[in-house]
This record gives sequence, C-alpha cells and structure tokens, in this order.
Amino acid sequence: MEKIQIIDAQKHVGEVVKIGAWVANKRSSGKIAFLQLRDGTAYFQGVVVKNDVTEETFHLAKELPQETSIWVTGEIREDSRSKFGYELGVQDIEVVGESHDYPITPKEHGTEFLMDHRHLWLRSSRQHAIMQVRNEVIRATYEVF
Repeated sequence: MEKIQIIDAQKHVGEVVKIGAWVANKRSSGKIAFLQLRDGTAYFQGVVVKNDVTEETFHLAKELPQETSIWVTGEIREDSRSKFGYELGVQDIEVVGESHDYPITPKEHGTEFLMDHRHLWLRSSRQHAIMQVRNEVIRATYEVF
C-alpha cells in the first residue's frame, strides 16, 4: 500500500492508500461518519461506513477530537458531490497523536482570542489560503531576481 499526500489522490482512484492527516472536522449520522482531513497540501473527506469497518474503528472515527493526527487507510473513489472531486472510503484509522482541549473550534471567535492563539489560527482554511498565496508571491519574486 502506498503512502500519498491528499493533493495526489486523483492519481490513485480505485487504489487502497495510506494518508497522514489531521482531523480538521467531523460529523456523523447513524451508520456513517464523515472526517474532514487536511495534510498541508489540501483538504479531503473520509467516509467511514459502519458495515465496512470494525466496531472499534467506527467508534474511533466518531470520537476523534479536532486536530488529532492520524494515519487513515482506504480506497480513493470519485465523487462529484465533493469539492475536490474525490473521497476516501476509510478502512482503517491509526491515531498518531491525539489533540486535547483544542481551543479553536468551528464556531466564530473574536479577533482578540485569535491573536492570542495565532499559532493555532494558521490552521484555519482562510489563513492557510492566505499563506499559500504569500508563498507563491515570494517564490515568484525569487525566480524573477
């Protein structure tokens, strides 16, 4: 089984792969759990179906705290409903490092709080996008000079 980055998922459709990622968010409903994963290259959705995994894996998927680092194994499949166009059918989850009391949840926070927790704020999707644009500007400047 190959270890890949999320950005390369489209090259591995139909293959079982292993991805190292952080749990950006999660939601579950009955016999299915959705994990929003990020690895620094992109965001990706992992789908955990109760009938396709062990009881332990399904329970783990529902209980993972935000920003826990994991190795997730599964099959990449195309999905037109996904922003990325692909999703991961999760088969196994291995916790690498659990996050405790992560202070920035999906709810809105004031600027003062975010400035006090700047190292965590950079993990948000908006700040990540800003940093990618900034990095591209710096790289292009280096190329010009």
